[in-house]
Amino acid sequence: MIAKLKGRLDSAGIDHAIIDVGGVGYLVGASSRTLAALGPVGEAVTVHTEMLVSEDSIRLVGFARGEERDWFRLLIGVQGVGSRVALAILSALEPLELHRAVAAGDKAMVARANGVGPKLALRIVNELKDKIGVAPTAAGPLGSGGVSISAGGYSADALSALQNLGFRPAEASAAVAAAEEELGEEATLDALVRLALRKAAK
Repeated sequence: MIAKLKGRLDSAGIDHAIIDVGGVGYLVGASSRTLAALGPVGEAVTVHTEMLVSEDSIRLVGFARGEERDWFRLLIGVQGVGSRVALAILSALEPLELHRAVAAGDKAMVARANGVGPKLALRIVNELKDKIGVAPTAAGPLGSGGVSISAGGYSADALSALQNLGFRPAEASAAVAAAEEELGEEATLDALVRLALRKAAK
């Protein structure tokens, strides 16, 4: 799993950037907010990444901040929200704005993003409301819009891997939870994904 890239911004497009790391160019999809935060071409950059694995491709999505990646992981766990829609939401709303909108049940705010209709916005709000805790009101642990779950741990990576392989969010979540309980907190990501895949396939 590639979790972070540190290199030089080679070029940027409408929805992606190419990061040169030691002479190797990594193509990463990104929200408009992340692309704006990267700075000018040729400058040093660091991006947090999420690897999306499917049967016919492996893609990287990049984020200027860790909390944006955490929200991306939560969003793609909602039925009907793919990577493009998740990035559209993160382009329209900062993590803090998104946190407040979900916590308050403000589907209209979420529906501001391109490709998000009222029904999908309502589903996003309903499915994520119980996962993120109360809306942040000041700078603090959640003041930057971070989520209150351990989204940066191996369980989130394993969940993302299973969903990218086609398992439904509920199936993937149950399988990862069962694997995590069996293996314990010291489990490696590889072991967690392998066991979760076996449990999900039963």
